[in-house]
Parts: sequence; structure tokens; C-alpha cells
Amino acid sequence: MTQELINFKDKFSKFSEHWSPRVIAEMNDYQFKLAKIQNEFVWHDHKDTDEVFIVIEGSMGIEFRDKTVLLNEGEMFVVPKGVEHKPFAQEECKVMFVEPRGVKNTGETSSELTAENDVWV
Repeated sequence: MTQELINFKDKFSKFSEHWSPRVIAEMNDYQFKLAKIQNEFVWHDHKDTDEVFIVIEGSMGIEFRDKTVLLNEGEMFVVPKGVEHKPFAQEECKVMFVEPRGVKNTGETSSELTAENDVWV
């Protein structure tokens, strides 16, 4: 693994697609991923891992079957494994995920929003 400074703004400038996470680094078996999100995602869960949303820029929400959590720039939220959820953002929001290598963005759910995995930027 090479040691290099990673600049979030620079990495975000290299892609424009929404809901398509890009890997920027790895640590042990975990990947750090950046994504731009806007509008609604799909209902899904991750049966084997928690999922963390770290808002770098903008604001977003995570809808659950019984509540909605709103996050702003500089905030994070951990969705426990196996909990069904649906992220959304009214305006474009820039997010970081930290998750085990190989985790699909839609979990076990197949959707037109299922992104190719392990795409580096």
C-alpha cells in the first residue's frame, strides 16, 4: 500500500454519478468510499455488516420503517446490520462510507441503483 495524502475535494471532482461509491483507500479489510447522493435510494439492508454514513458536504436523511434520521455536514450515523433503510437527499450530498471490502451498495437488493463494486478514484 502506498502512503499518500487523500484530498476529499479532489476525489469528489473526479466523478459525477449519484449513488455510485468510489473507493479512495483501504485499511486492513475495510474500504473508505466516497459517494454523491441525490433523490431517493432503494430500501435495503446489509445482513453481515453495519453501515456508516459520514456527511462531508450537504445534508441527507435515512428513512427507517418507524422513523427518519436527518444528518447534516459533519455528522455521522451508523445503521446496524440487518436493519432495513432507505437513504435520500433533496440536494446533492457528499458522503463517506467505511465498510468491509466487497459490500454492495444495495445489500441483497437488486436495483438499477446497484453500483459496480471496488471502483477506485
